Amino acid sequence: MDKYKVRNNVRKLRFNHDEMTQEQLAEKVGVTRQTIIAIEGGKYAPSLELAFKIALVFGVPLQEVFSYELEGDEK
Repeated sequence: MDKYKVRNNVRKLRFNHDEMTQEQLAEKVGVTRQTIIAIEGGKYAPSLELAFKIALVFGVPLQEVFSYELEGDEK
């Protein structure tokens, strides 16, 4: 079976939202700044609930924040 990875656009979305800090996003979704760092770095795949919360903060559909892609398939 092929190996897939959760990818995200959180950093880009933060920058496009008045350069929101990791701390500000963390406060809005109820996690630590370290969790946001891990998500942005691809070290942690958030729960579905947290993924939806992040999308709601940015006012975009979930698929604009997160994608599930074949590993090595860089965009």
